Amino acid sequence: EEHLAESGGGMVQPGGSLRLSCVGSGFTFKSYAMIWARQRPGAELEWVATINSGGGTTYYADSVKGRFTISRDNAENTLYLELNDLKTEDTNVYTCVAVCVSLYYGQGTQVTVSS
Repeated sequence: EEHLAESGGGMVQPGGSLRLSCVGSGFTFKSYAMIWARQRPGAELEWVATINSGGGTTYYADSVKGRFTISRDNAENTLYLELNDLKTEDTNVYTCVAVCVSLYYGQGTQVTVSS
């Protein structure tokens, strides 16, 4: 069964940093492009960043460009998101999504930015 498990969320002060991880299992992780998205209660899912299957191409939403870095380790079936210079508006549940012929979603990890 396909599964994505995020971790690394928490509470930080503005300007702080976090590193999120997403471990995939039950599917061929290295064949899938991967996405980080985020969502607040009652709001639409917001795209944050994408990385291609090989890890050589990345894309970012304007709101996080220059502050967040997406990366992956296909040998470890793991996707990462480095979050730097965090702002209060980055407070969200962050979810990883695997994209190929199918879509697989993780359960999400909460990031709270507050002083």
